[in-house]
Amino acid sequence: MKERVIIDANRIFSELIAGNHRLRQAFSSQPDTDFFCPKYVFVELFKHKERIAEKTDLKEPDLLSLLHSLIEKIHFFDEDAISIGSWAEAWRLCGDVDENDVAYVALTIELEGKLWTSDRELEIGLRKKGFMCFYSL
Repeated sequence: MKERVIIDANRIFSELIAGNHRLRQAFSSQPDTDFFCPKYVFVELFKHKERIAEKTDLKEPDLLSLLHSLIEKIHFFDEDAISIGSWAEAWRLCGDVDENDVAYVALTIELEGKLWTSDRELEIGLRKKGFMCFYSL
């Protein structure tokens, strides 16, 4: 069975802004891994598109090409398909840390996967509550 890794918006933003190629490296070097995101990530990308564009050295066509190469490798999961139990557990774990990350944690629980985040505050808060399902490259 393939490992399931849930990528949060911070990780995608980092890839787009810094162009550090960690996501693309993971996609190519981890053939036994499937990468997931809640569909909500599109809202986050759209909401922060100007900030991403300002912080990158890429011209718009290159940025869009990079974004396309990333999203074609990620399975986007409908939040409505996540069970109420996974939502409740995710809220318990991170509702007081960062409620914007509940969907990523709920999807991680639902898929019995690992969360790949660059949000240190979130990771610390989750670890304090016993959540240890993290992915690192």
